Amino acid sequence: MQTHHYPATDNFPEALLKSRKTAVAKVFRDAAAHRLQLVYTRIDRDAQQRPQFTDFRFGIGRGWYCYPASTVKLPTAILALEKLNDLQIPGLDRQTAMFTRPLPGVNPGVLHDYSAAGKLPSISHYIKKIFLVSDNDAYNRLYEFLGQEPLNRRLWELGYTGTEIRHRVGLPLHMAANMHTNGVYFRAGRQLLYEQPDRRSNLVFAPRQDFAGQQHIDHRGRFQDGPMDFSHRNRLPLNELHQMMRQVFFPKAVTNPFRFRLTENDYNFLYRCMSQYPEESTDPVYDTGQYHPAYVKFLLFGGQKATHIPDHIRIFNKPGWAYGFLTDTAYIVDYANHVEFLLSASLLVNTHGPLGEDQEAFETIGKPFLKALGELIYEEELQRKKMYQPNLDRFRVHQGTQIL
Repeated sequence: MQTHHYPATDNFPEALLKSRKTAVAKVFRDAAAHRLQLVYTRIDRDAQQRPQFTDFRFGIGRGWYCYPASTVKLPTAILALEKLNDLQIPGLDRQTAMFTRPLPGVNPGVLHDYSAAGKLPSISHYIKKIFLVSDNDAYNRLYEFLGQEPLNRRLWELGYTGTEIRHRVGLPLHMAANMHTNGVYFRAGRQLLYEQPDRRSNLVFAPRQDFAGQQHIDHRGRFQDGPMDFSHRNRLPLNELHQMMRQVFFPKAVTNPFRFRLTENDYNFLYRCMSQYPEESTDPVYDTGQYHPAYVKFLLFGGQKATHIPDHIRIFNKPGWAYGFLTDTAYIVDYANHVEFLLSASLLVNTHGPLGEDQEAFETIGKPFLKALGELIYEEELQRKKMYQPNLDRFRVHQGTQIL
């Protein structure tokens, strides 16, 4: 089995660690309290455009738990596309209408999606919503399509042995409820193409001891004195999340047994979804006042409403933020200046207040840190001399191009 564990030694460029950028210096000064973890991959191409990777790490391998929040939506979206391919059912694809049966006491069913052009739910539409605005229900429906046990077994088979995707997000459900997943079925008109009954996972996860914070707000909104227990929650180590990103953008750099079973069309669909801004989407349509271009673009642009993102820069990413933890993983390209790099970062922004009351810390500590960190690496890459310029045509996403 392939594993993606990094040694505990840090080799992050010292000049970047000693940066004078206030937002970066502030977090680095107290890196342990922030549980700061970083992975930066420098990419060099050879004459045939084959990539060579150089990894720089900070805080990886120290055993710091970071709640992954919405970053678990990335592997779930990938494996939902993979499962469609594995089913090999004629006429069944990501745009086929997918209906979810109710599971009493856990999650209601789905017969319509009024944000979709055809008013019908589908794998395609759920994945678009996941990357455009980090939609929770869209992820939950893919989690149900995959099932807790097959989802985790496939990730472990791919070498992501530290990852555990145990539950839906945004729903206050107990552990047992998340072991149960709704039945789903796909129809083309009146024709039933595939039906999957509701299922119960028999997976037994190894015991964990993952705690954070001094106080927290529980799932019922009540203040609790004492650390928050994450031992039964999702886990997605930053090094494994980073490797998933590398695998999405450089599938040929992965040996066959560990490659995602995706088509060229699947990859192109993911690239569009991961880089498109809400204002470029016509299906679904979003209120651009709330969902501005940088809404989920934290590295380099800090999620700032007023920011202008140049046309020649594209960020393919998946962030997550909840319970005081903020994570973003991105493949960043600048077509005009032939820049490309992979960057992932995770930190606990709320080191003093109760976890669950984090909004201010996300805005004052977390997002400014990710913005400044992205700028540091981007500026470093702009100056870096390369023997061969990367051909980034495969990753060109034209504004306004609708993703199917």
